[in-house]
Amino acid sequence: MHSYEELQKQIPQLEQHLGYVFNDKNLLTLAFVHRSFYNEHRDLVSEHNERLEFLGDSVFGLIVSDFLYSHLPQAPEGHLSHLRAQIVEASSCAALLLQLKVADYVLLGKGERLNDGRGRETILADLFEALLGAIYLDGGLASVQTFFLWHFEKALETHLQQPTRNWKAELQDYSQKRYQKPPVYKVLKEEGPDHSKVFTVGAFIDDASVGEGVGASKKEAEQAAAENALTRLEKVSDG
Repeated sequence: MHSYEELQKQIPQLEQHLGYVFNDKNLLTLAFVHRSFYNEHRDLVSEHNERLEFLGDSVFGLIVSDFLYSHLPQAPEGHLSHLRAQIVEASSCAALLLQLKVADYVLLGKGERLNDGRGRETILADLFEALLGAIYLDGGLASVQTFFLWHFEKALETHLQQPTRNWKAELQDYSQKRYQKPPVYKVLKEEGPDHSKVFTVGAFIDDASVGEGVGASKKEAEQAAAENALTRLEKVSDG
């Protein structure tokens, strides 16, 4: 979508996708205004969605923390923190946003639209958090919690039954046992604008490169590097 006027006309369809009707429609439209659109259309919009994203990030963390605390009464703090980090990371947020079927409504500047999809995951993740922030401001914590669980409770329960592997923790355990020292992660390359950087990270054990990974954040790239390292190390061991 390229037009602010089009977005305003699509509010009923957006609310239908979300399953939530806004009292303040301006909060809904603001959630879809990316900084790049704001920079090119300051005559149309006076703000972009990054403040909503900031708020939604905290709201999301609280909702997920509450869910994990109530569903895993025996789990220690460290395990809860690890699970929360998996659920709230950028790739997870982007995937949740796609389930809502509202990605095509985001307003991007021309330059961002021509960017061949680079940074798309970050844009979608930010939009997801902005939507949570908008619903929180519009209806309060109970409303945004109801919205989130209505859409994603089953997915969260499935995730708890089959949590993804913590590659960094596994590589650290492997390295400590084999070399008596932890792996070290180094940023090898940063590409893209500030709002949608792509990081390439290398994993090193005893100054030797054992794996590389790419991600929209340093943490994501480190996990990818650890996965790559363990895959390579396991192949060497099997051989």
